Parts: sequence; structure tokens; C-alpha cells
Amino acid sequence: MKAIEIRNKYLEFFKKYNHTVIPSAPLIPENDPSVLFNTAGMQPLVPYLLGETHPAGTRLCDYQKCVRTNDIEEVGDNRHLTYFEMLGNWSLGDYFKDESIAMSYEFLTKELNIPAEKLSVTCFAGDEDCPRDTVSAEAWKKVGIPEERIYFYGKDDNWWIAGEEGPCGPDTEMFYDTGKPACGPNCEPSCDCGKYVEIWNNVFMEYFKDKNGYRKLKNKNVDTGLGLERMAMLMQGVETPFDTELFKPIMDKLSELQKIDNIESRRIIAEHLRSSMMITCDGGRPSNVDRGYILRRLIRRMIRHMNKLQIDLNELSTLIDINVDNLKEMYPELEKNRKDIKDVILAEKDKFVKTLNHGEKEFEKQIKKLEGTKVVPGNIVFRLYDTYGFPPEVTKELATENGMEIDMQEFEKLFKEHQEKSRQGSAQKFKGGLAEQTETTIAYHTATHLLHEALREILGEHVKQRGSNITEERLRFDFSHPQKMTPEEIKAVEDLVNEQIQKDLKVTCEEMDYEEAKNSGAIGLFTDKYGDRVKVYTIGDFSKEICGGPHVTHTGNMGRFKIKKEQASSSGIRRIKAVLIKD
Repeated sequence: MKAIEIRNKYLEFFKKYNHTVIPSAPLIPENDPSVLFNTAGMQPLVPYLLGETHPAGTRLCDYQKCVRTNDIEEVGDNRHLTYFEMLGNWSLGDYFKDESIAMSYEFLTKELNIPAEKLSVTCFAGDEDCPRDTVSAEAWKKVGIPEERIYFYGKDDNWWIAGEEGPCGPDTEMFYDTGKPACGPNCEPSCDCGKYVEIWNNVFMEYFKDKNGYRKLKNKNVDTGLGLERMAMLMQGVETPFDTELFKPIMDKLSELQKIDNIESRRIIAEHLRSSMMITCDGGRPSNVDRGYILRRLIRRMIRHMNKLQIDLNELSTLIDINVDNLKEMYPELEKNRKDIKDVILAEKDKFVKTLNHGEKEFEKQIKKLEGTKVVPGNIVFRLYDTYGFPPEVTKELATENGMEIDMQEFEKLFKEHQEKSRQGSAQKFKGGLAEQTETTIAYHTATHLLHEALREILGEHVKQRGSNITEERLRFDFSHPQKMTPEEIKAVEDLVNEQIQKDLKVTCEEMDYEEAKNSGAIGLFTDKYGDRVKVYTIGDFSKEICGGPHVTHTGNMGRFKIKKEQASSSGIRRIKAVLIKD
């Protein structure tokens, strides 16, 4: 069964149970600074899991494009992927454990025809925060899973939360028995031996965790996630996702082009190319920071492995075309953005080739200073990597050619220290997020609407929002505009926003059809992400936008709006950082 067939079966099945199919959110999150990319289907739905009403109702399903960056160095083995697709269904205060489990069991055994004896499940064992989940265990028994295939584990295995704070709860996970022999007498789903493969996770979100501990949410919600690539692999009886139709055409072409055979390198090229294309398609651009750095890292790692296989880098354009043609049925946006994807990835390839040339020259300078020694110190290997983006394996090859070796032990020590600093900085930088809804963040969210309209009135209607980021301390707003704003324009925008705040305008919300919203004059952002029903927030007679919320009820108590900085974000895109000051 092909991946797209599994996806379509999933959506049709849940439609039968009155779920509304909603579109995938873009990979780049809107208004959520807690992550670089959407990493799970629930992330774009956090406001609704916290109690906001969703315009499509209380039963939803979708496929969500996801990127997880913590395993990039693991890609190349038989299972790790950076980009993947997550199928999900949600109950927002509607059904709960019994109905969720019954539907999951029916989909697996009736729609996908998985024999019931191939399934084992796990449930939460309970602790001081939440009781043992006997309700889920009984629900599994009721549909036909015998007690000996129901396992109980603690928070590490059967509790789900995105990040350190936010909506969370116990989960029940479904495992497929591959038929491989048990690793021992105690072999069970928690083993990593490969006998059991996790295929679906149903999270019962009834708690919210913050720095004070756990509290009950307004509604009991269900959030499920089923990895499409993994399920396609199991349904097709192949060993890895790279053996499915999602990767086969690109893997075959790489085998044809390579002059040195290396399966790990082929997988890295295939995976990183798909990931880079999906990120670029959703607006990502290579840079030295944040998500731009991840994209740069993916493209450069891919190019390194093309060099390793001695594949002509000019073939990259052909490889992009093969991927677009293979995946366009699943992701029509790839066809629409084919030229843009090529331009971005090929430009980054050219930059990296120059980087490699610079690195080689720097290496030659350094070894002249090391005359008479046989070892290149780790700090030089690290500086070449950190300053020039020069891969240590390339340094090692050059060292070998010069009859030298490199001090990998010292390099790895410095690299680990660098990684730890990056992790700490990233954790600090992306603290908070949509899950951390407070009066302050809600006020900032409302302020982005006022700012957007003020920019359109002062600069012109060509202004369109290109992204925003909100924390407790400030808002950041990216918008299309060809040149730097003048001090007079900045003041005029500030004054116009503050005028609306002082008027104490009422903020109202209506639900309507998407076309009706467009015809009413509402501004729509990232329009391809909306479903048939949308929420429209109106602020007095000043602003009208399609948005998920939440917002203040009146503008009067928001505080004084002050633009702290206006700068370039990228070509044709400006960025404003602003604060709300409580006088």
C-alpha cells in the first residue's frame, strides 16, 4: 500500500466519524517561538487544545508536515528522518479514551488489515501527578487486545508534552510485531531490538504543565499521531523508509550516478534533499542562525556526501526534478515552487563549494606552520569547521594526503562543548511559545493586527505579513516592503497603533466560510493553510483579519506601543521589533 493511499484511507476513515479534514500548517510555525519548525500535528492546534474554539468544530483530522532536528547526525541509518509526515486526529473536548481507542483499533485492523495478533499496546503506569491509566487498558481489552499484550510504563514512555511546559497527558501507544525473534525472555515494546515498532500514539491531554506543576485543562482532549513513512514501510514489507516509493526513484538515480558505493551516503543525500525542498517550499532560506542554519546544514551535509560518492554536483538540479515529479501528487506545492526550490538550493550549493575552496587554502596555511609534526591539532580542525564550515572528514582526507593525521579526540571535545552552548542558547531563545498564553502574549498577538493595518495605511497596501514571533517581552513582525522605513514613517505607524489602543476598541470574533471572509475584506495570511471555515477577528472599524486567536476583548488596557527596531530581514522583507509599555 503506497503512502498516499494510507494517508487518503486515514482521512476518509475519520471523515466517516464526523471529523473535519483541516489542511497541514506550514513547516515554519506562526507566532510560536518555542520551536524552529512544526514538529508534531498538535503544535498548530495549541490554542484550541487550551480552550479556544476551532472554526471546523470539535473533531478534526489532517496530515501535518513535520521537521525534527535533534537527529540530523543519525540520518543515514535505516530509520531516522529529519522531515516526515504525521497523520493525526483530534477531539477538542468531544470524545475521549474509549472512543479514541475503538477508532484506532478499527482503522488498523479493518482499513489497513493488520492482523490483531500483530498488535501490542502500552499505557501509563501512574505516579504522583496522574493515576494509572486503567481506563485505556480496559478499552483495549474491550476491542480485543488480550491482557498479556497490554504493558504499563512510566512518564518516559507513556506521557506526552511538547517541550517543558504546555498541554500534556498520559498516552497509549500501539506497536506492530515485525515477527523478528525476541531478544530475550523479557522482550516487550520498550525494547530497541527491532521486534516491536511503534506505529501510533494517542495522547489524552487533560493537563497543563507550568513551573508550578500540573493543572487540569478546561477540556479533555485527544491528540493522536501516526508516522506515515514508518507505516508505509511496514505495509509494504520493506526494511527501511528508503525502500518505499517515497525515496526509491532518488535512491535508484544516486546508485546510477555514484562512482563509490555507500548506502549511508545515498540515504543522507535522499533524506536531506527531500527535507531541504520541503523547508524551502514553505519559505525557509539558508542562513547562519535558527531555522536558516538548519536548512544550510542539511544542504551542506547532502553536498558533502555527493562529493563522497563522487557525484557531479551539477546533477543536483536533476535530483530536485526527480523528487518534485515523484512527490508532487502528495505535495502539489513542490510543483508550484519548483523554480524557487532550485534557485535556493543551487545557490547554497555554489556558496558551499566556495567555502570548501577557502577551507582548503586555510588548511594549507596551517600545515605550513606545523612543519615537522605528524598530527593536526583538534583546535585547528575545529576552527576550520566553525569558521569556514569545513567538514572534519575533509580535513582528515587532506591531512592523509599530506602524510598527517588529525587529533579527532580534541576536535570532538571542542565540538561537544560548542553543541552544549548552542543547545543552552537555543533553549533560552525559544523558551515560551503559544502554549504559554498569558495576558501579555495575548496583548502582543492583538498588537500584531494593529501594526499590520497601520503599516498598510502608512506604507501602502503592498505590505503583507511574512511572519511573526511573540514572547512575554516583545513582538517581532516581518512584512513585505522594498526599503528601509524613514523615522517619520516609524513614528506615524506608532502613533496610528497607539490611537487605536487609546480608543479602547472592541475586539470581536466571527466564524464564517473562507470565501465569505475574503469577500468581507478580511486580510488572510498564508492563505493555503486555511480550511473551509475560519475565524475572523475585527478590531473596531480599524482591522479585520483571519486568525486563530486568542485576542484581548478591548484594546484599552494593552499599554503604549513602541517600535524599538526596524531592520532588513531578507531581500524585500523588513522586520519590526516592538514592545507594549505599561505606563
